Amino acid sequence: MKRLLTCAALLISLAVLTGHDMFLRLPSFFLQEYSPASVALLNGTFAASENVITRDRMLDVSIVGPSDTIVHPDTSAWEDVENTAWLHFETGGAGTYLAGVSTSSRVMELSAEEFNDYLAHDGVLDVLEDRQRSGSADQAARERYSKHVKAVFQVGEARSPTFAHVLNYPIEIVPVENPYDLSVGDALTVRVLLRGAPLASQLVYASYDGHHVHDTEGDHAEAFSTRTNALGMASIALTATGAWYVRLIHMEESEEDGIDYESNWATLTFEIR
Repeated sequence: MKRLLTCAALLISLAVLTGHDMFLRLPSFFLQEYSPASVALLNGTFAASENVITRDRMLDVSIVGPSDTIVHPDTSAWEDVENTAWLHFETGGAGTYLAGVSTSSRVMELSAEEFNDYLAHDGVLDVLEDRQRSGSADQAARERYSKHVKAVFQVGEARSPTFAHVLNYPIEIVPVENPYDLSVGDALTVRVLLRGAPLASQLVYASYDGHHVHDTEGDHAEAFSTRTNALGMASIALTATGAWYVRLIHMEESEEDGIDYESNWATLTFEIR
């Protein structure tokens, strides 16, 4: 418990990078073989969690090891420390591992101003522009959202292709290269899948610990932004060492009565040495 409290304090002490997102983050993404380990589920920013995600919202919890062996930890493997849920597990043999959590959907209702501000702040710019173009920017919105997060981490020295394992989440960021074969100056290519199919022209953002740049309005500006190509691919320039995240929010209008928009959020985390 003391170790977890120390790790939680470390995460909270880091600068706030982005709001409202969900991330899987390890104190270190480099682990020993056959050893106890923990990963934090942060709901809020890359630095700190605003609240614990309850177990009943977790539709899938997966840890994928070398040779694509999959473990689905049960609720007893989780521990809540202040506002953060920690998943405890044991590593196996050397290789690249993948952890994933997918949540059930929830509905939120926001005023027109609140919704537009959220779209601008979280980079859902296509929807914001559509609302402005169609004249609906003055309308409140009900949004149904769910979140799907992954972390790639390295155990021991041997690399394995598990980093590219597809968990079949509604939306998913899949690395094309193993992050642990890369270093500063390289680029990581990711593939974005929406319901299993490549997603073109999706805005994708990335950043890392220690990036403290603000835009003209004083809001945090992420280190990198791009769009996926026709094959759902995007290339992320790795410009610094440390813990990294790639994130996106895919939002589309809903045809369901009482729901204006449906969104799926995705993040991918890893570390560069």
